[in-house]
Amino acid sequence: RSGFAKQGVGTHNSIRFWLLSARLFHCSVLCGRRMERLATMAFLTTATALLCTVGVLVSSGGAVADPITVDRAGMSLTFDGIGGLSGGGATSRLLVDYKEPQRTQILDYLFTPNFGASLQILKVEIGGDSQSTDGTETSHMHSADDLDYHRGYEWWLMVEAKKRNPDIKLYGLAWAYPGWVGNGSGSPFKYPNLTSSYIVKWLEGAKNVYGLDIDYIGIWNERSSSGEYVVTLRGALNKAGFKETLIVAKDGGA
Repeated sequence: RSGFAKQGVGTHNSIRFWLLSARLFHCSVLCGRRMERLATMAFLTTATALLCTVGVLVSSGGAVADPITVDRAGMSLTFDGIGGLSGGGATSRLLVDYKEPQRTQILDYLFTPNFGASLQILKVEIGGDSQSTDGTETSHMHSADDLDYHRGYEWWLMVEAKKRNPDIKLYGLAWAYPGWVGNGSGSPFKYPNLTSSYIVKWLEGAKNVYGLDIDYIGIWNERSSSGEYVVTLRGALNKAGFKETLIVAKDGGA
């Protein structure tokens, strides 16, 4: 199908869910209690070393440094958390078909707080019917008069993440857009109202069908931005009742 995906270029620094999942599960099954014993030993060794160091300083009369004071009133940027990415073309496609109980164990390792990866942000691809690195993710709208919120697996993954951590942040980003979005122009920014409507429909599906509130929405992965489109999208989000959904946009044009 037609689209605007960047062919052959991947998001090499993104977290590949299937690889992370496989590694987590491999470690949990093969290492098991041995890992717990090693972790406990490492903790005790470190704690002992610290106590010994403090004891030496105190006994030798060494000077103790002044405590460090963090002035929170002067902070600007906020650390939102550690996240994982399910995007770049079918990077987590196999997970949905894993057998139980392995699939549940992997999901627990990924999203359960204070356990495993404990991801605090989940970024998913908004499928665009186009090859976007490792595969193609289906769109919720193959055409202007088509709408189906039961395609793909990103909805399922976000629901599973919320089950384990209701506070996890959700982030949607398009790697590609169906060709009709740009009316055949080759750019999703040519008709900003049309593209904004397409994104709003995705957000409505997340909210109305799956009960998911999307915290962040992006513009176009690894591509230039459009100030006109961002302004148009903000207005469309507000009008549709998504004032709390923040837009992630670049400052420059590339």
